[in-house]
Amino acid sequence: MTTAPETTETAAPDHPVTVLPDVYGPVTLRTLFTASVHFGHPAKRWHPRMAPYIFTKRNGAHIIDLSKTLEQLEKAREFLGGIAGTGGEVLMVGTKKQAQAAVAEEATRVGAMYINQRWLGGMLTNFQTIQARIERLVHLQEAIAKNELPTQTKRETLRVENEVARLNKFFGGIREMTKVPDAIYVVDIMKERIAVSEANRLGIPVVAIVDTNCDPEQVQYPIPGNDDAVRSVRLLTAQLASAIAEGRELARKTAEEQLAQEAELEAQEEAARAHAQAQAAARAAAATALPQPEVAQTTPGSTAPGPSGQAQASPDS
Repeated sequence: MTTAPETTETAAPDHPVTVLPDVYGPVTLRTLFTASVHFGHPAKRWHPRMAPYIFTKRNGAHIIDLSKTLEQLEKAREFLGGIAGTGGEVLMVGTKKQAQAAVAEEATRVGAMYINQRWLGGMLTNFQTIQARIERLVHLQEAIAKNELPTQTKRETLRVENEVARLNKFFGGIREMTKVPDAIYVVDIMKERIAVSEANRLGIPVVAIVDTNCDPEQVQYPIPGNDDAVRSVRLLTAQLASAIAEGRELARKTAEEQLAQEAELEAQEEAARAHAQAQAAARAAAATALPQPEVAQTTPGSTAPGPSGQAQASPDS
């Protein structure tokens, strides 16, 4: 006689289960709170210019005012959406460990450029040199893909592969960049201070997550929030990336509507020209169909009627 297998009941965990927020849905204060956006640095490490964005201090650490975060996030979304909607490019920068995956994945999702390994000095201010390295990377990758590398030793092949891997590590996210971006998004302006400095020198607007130890006046669109928590960085990065995607989609629809309007206008002009040609042809046909007036034929020696109706004699008579 077989017995049914014993069922084991799993005890409920003592600690509450953390529910991850929907990073692509509408953002509310509760969403920001769940993602730990409100946690700031210890109070002794704060920056005085962050005072307008700080709500209170608890357990020796500052708490960020999430209402200000929501307000600034909406401004940044509107700005980046406008940049993308006019065909501009946005560069997303996040090289700290907590931001590397989020920046790479979200930038790839919306087709934006990104740097998530290391910011090399001069990437903006010395873009000509950086572009030469990008062209080198593209050339090597195309040569390897087409198997067009010249015959060489195993050691030389390994050296080329290492060069491609190194270049792809630093420039893989910007291999399509042909000019300096129209705006940049930065996670942790303290760590990416060189990128922020280069952008400010060139007049490129900066959107950034600013924690309580940062100076918000260094960037044009500061978003007060926790730049050390993975969930916080993921949420804010996803929201800004979605704004870029929405701007590009709006630009695409606007371009399609403009093309449709131009096509409709051209069709109307063509119809008007065809109607005018048809009317001109009808008038020409009507003029041809009218009877022509008869012209009196006179023979030599005949008399033509005079003004009073009497026949006039010919000069020979």
